[in-house]
Amino acid sequence: MSEGEYKIADTKGRFAMAVKDGRQLNSVDWSQGRILLSNRRLILAGNDGKRTIALSDITGLSGRQDASQSIAAASNYLALKLGEDVMLVSAADHEEFKTAFFKAVLDENIVKAKHPAVEGGVVQDTSWEKARLKVEEDAIATALQSGKFVELELEEISEINTEQRTMGGEERTVIQVSHVEGQTSVETHITGPQRTCVFVQSFLKEGERRSEANVDLAPSEKEVLMALYSGVSPFEIPAFIGQDVDNVEETFEKLIELDIVDEVRTRHEVTLNSRGRNIASEAMNEQ
Repeated sequence: MSEGEYKIADTKGRFAMAVKDGRQLNSVDWSQGRILLSNRRLILAGNDGKRTIALSDITGLSGRQDASQSIAAASNYLALKLGEDVMLVSAADHEEFKTAFFKAVLDENIVKAKHPAVEGGVVQDTSWEKARLKVEEDAIATALQSGKFVELELEEISEINTEQRTMGGEERTVIQVSHVEGQTSVETHITGPQRTCVFVQSFLKEGERRSEANVDLAPSEKEVLMALYSGVSPFEIPAFIGQDVDNVEETFEKLIELDIVDEVRTRHEVTLNSRGRNIASEAMNEQ
């Protein structure tokens, strides 16, 4: 490896070209081999030879390429955009490799962040400041120039939005991350080079997907959620909503299984997580 280059991942898997010169291939031929990832390049070595891809040539991640049965059979892969081409990479441990990939393209990148841009629904008079990114297993950590440390945990993200703003005479993409800090809903705004923003958004979107409110709950179960959302103590909920204690305990058990609330301690003290807040908010809007 060249000076300043270091290995991030070395694993086995398979890889294939799915789109060539902007045209999706009808037949996809997977190659088995070694997948080597450094902070500068990705090397795919199979029986047909070795291909080296500079990380700077990867412009983003494409949507899932499920056009053919051979691709659909690979349940976990990254679809890397290389200009008009798309290369699929399916590592033996997909989640571990995906984290390694984001570390390779985002670690140590410098962006500008505003935190909190919004706190408790109120816009804050916070200034933009430089921030250094570090990718963790389920979070992006940002070290702000002021010394503040902000962790954007996937489990606490409820929504990701982007907008274009003119900053310093340039059009910039601003990523607006809605998440929870302690028990407070906040927004952190991030902007930087376009390529960096593309990968930051791709990583954090996983949190938004996890918190989607696509679950069916009975009216009595929604009552429990709305009470929690309104700040009622778990121990006071039976009296507050007029339900039997045993029924409320059963609802807590179900919500824990559905990953809508997090258990604080047995018998039952629970707290809404990001997904639960989304569902409770939707239920209250339906009233």
